[in-house]
Amino acid sequence: MTSNIKGELTDFVPPKVMGILNITPDSFYEGSRKQTEKEIAERVVQIVEEGAGIIDVGGYSSRPSAAYVDEIEEMKRLTYGLEVLFREAPDAVVSVDTFRSETARRCVENFGVAIINDISAGALDGHMFETVARLQVPYIAMHMQGSPQTMMEHTDYADLMREILMYFAEKVNLLHQAGVNDVWIDPGFGFSKTTAQNYRILDRLEEFHIFGLPLLAGFSRKTMIREVLATSAAESLNGTTGLNMFALTKGAHILRVHDVKEAVQTVRLYQQIKNANQ
Repeated sequence: MTSNIKGELTDFVPPKVMGILNITPDSFYEGSRKQTEKEIAERVVQIVEEGAGIIDVGGYSSRPSAAYVDEIEEMKRLTYGLEVLFREAPDAVVSVDTFRSETARRCVENFGVAIINDISAGALDGHMFETVARLQVPYIAMHMQGSPQTMMEHTDYADLMREILMYFAEKVNLLHQAGVNDVWIDPGFGFSKTTAQNYRILDRLEEFHIFGLPLLAGFSRKTMIREVLATSAAESLNGTTGLNMFALTKGAHILRVHDVKEAVQTVRLYQQIKNANQ
């Protein structure tokens, strides 16, 4: 399995680690919030030195009930962050976490961003698919119902896995029809799902391989860990590492994380297991 990233065919052996860079004042994990030039620069250097293959930059917190941020403010934050990022790591592979097509366009054309990561899979901006097709960059389609402000009101499913798989079948078909060649899928842990539903999806994660597309897993320090372990986001690294390893055994190709070093080590151990009898 390969994906065209910045003109080069990239495979997912070993699985990729995507390091999170939040240019936001209100992300759910306080330790991930980077506001000043110094904080952003230090975080970029850390992500690169610890071995992440991708840096995922967000200017709009998508935590449950997050405050609405307009397009001007989102782009202002991203511009500030991307300028620092590419100054510190000019060759970095960068994805931008946005559901707005104009923001996506400006980040790719003005800064050379390589991947678009859309929590709404086009549902919040009807021009997203055609825009990404023109940009010819990989596109991460995530499962969510509603918006960050309303998503936890939409956790009722008659058949959880069937509905999510059908959702991706439709989205992937529409993306390919629009001319998007490289589609990655993200089940959206924590988005429009209860803790029990998150674990049901994780237990059946291999079913998403039916699409033959790169599969991203992102549950770093999320509520699904904190509720089970009765702990805080700051104390959820161990739980995150455990779930990362489980996701790898289920065939995840990309881990989206706050803690890059630990995720990279987890991938290394997973590869050692995979290669043990070869």
